[in-house]
Amino acid sequence: MGQFTVLEPVQNNRNECIILLHGLGRTSRSLTQMQKTLAKAGYHTVNLDYPSRKKTIEQLAAEYVPLAVERCNSYQPSSIHFVTHSLGGIIARMAIKNDRPGNLGRVVMLSPPNGGSEAADALGGRWYYSWFNGPAGQQLSTAEDSVPNKLGPVEYPVGIITGDRHAFFDFWLLKLFRGENDGKVSVERARLEGMADFLVVHSSHPYIMNSDYVKGETVYFLQNGTFQGEDPAKRSP
Repeated sequence: MGQFTVLEPVQNNRNECIILLHGLGRTSRSLTQMQKTLAKAGYHTVNLDYPSRKKTIEQLAAEYVPLAVERCNSYQPSSIHFVTHSLGGIIARMAIKNDRPGNLGRVVMLSPPNGGSEAADALGGRWYYSWFNGPAGQQLSTAEDSVPNKLGPVEYPVGIITGDRHAFFDFWLLKLFRGENDGKVSVERARLEGMADFLVVHSSHPYIMNSDYVKGETVYFLQNGTFQGEDPAKRSP
């Protein structure tokens, strides 16, 4: 683990690099389609594969993200951006807070538990949750002293896209949420103080990154610092 998949730009028209960080219990393969879209848009891409179930958020941010930053810097880019899914957004926040790249650009977070997750609240003490999600999964509660809530506001451009639909296998989790959610994270807890833009789409937590619309909005934010938001599925935050 700790390896990455690199895709060169289809057309090398941007001297910029993007680090992709997958979610809890996933691998870099979950962001393959997103990576291809970003490479087609002209970006260098480093899709990091890290052991999300084996270590704490602090360890993941300190031990693995610098590897991707180093690889990005080998291109001598004008900017290093991040595109993340779920836990990847929290790891990015931690890594940037501890060792912010001097050429940090923009960050797009997909379904991030920025305020923690009600699912972690309800299931955190159960053996199967601990076994499957590991140390990082135990750190994603909605408590004031949880890792996501202690990281504080952001002072760099962040665009957040989250969903309001659940995957069929997450139906049993819906009773844990009071408001709109994607089966893992509530819409409200995806928000982040200091964010530049926020977009809600009709997608579920596991598959939001594969939506053509979401991929398009991700590229748009990286280029413009805001979402275009012209799709009818987009609803005001």
